[in-house]
Amino acid sequence: MIREITRPDFASFWPTFSAIIQAQETYALDPDMTQQDAFSLWCGSTLNAYAYVENDAVLGIYYIKPNGMGPSQHICNCGYMVASEARGKGIARLLCQHSQDMALERGFKAMQFNSVVSTNEVAVTLWQKLGFSIVGTIPKAYKHARLGLVDSYVMYKWL
Repeated sequence: MIREITRPDFASFWPTFSAIIQAQETYALDPDMTQQDAFSLWCGSTLNAYAYVENDAVLGIYYIKPNGMGPSQHICNCGYMVASEARGKGIARLLCQHSQDMALERGFKAMQFNSVVSTNEVAVTLWQKLGFSIVGTIPKAYKHARLGLVDSYVMYKWL
């Protein structure tokens, strides 16, 4: 079930969130970010944030927010995280499909991912299967913890 995220939902997902940002493989977030700072970023500075919950366990989360203002306010941006034990079960796909429905409900016409790390092949492949195109490459935009400087993609979909 996908529902609006609550503070307890986020707190229960925090170990996953923290592990993802500490790995420095997919998100350009401070690996030393506190749970409160992460909650404020993910839930407080966005339009909405949602959780995928199964048997009272939060297995994935996402946010939706405008990507720009004024003449670009018709394009939204989303970010997704899935617990390691739930990967490969279609949860990211469900979250992305849900986010597209929510985007349309809120009047957005397009969705843009500003920095998809090129080495995150699972995400890149999934987003492409869901209709997103790579519209730009930012050379050496991400300092991967194991691989050093790698490219990031800008991905886009007209909804």
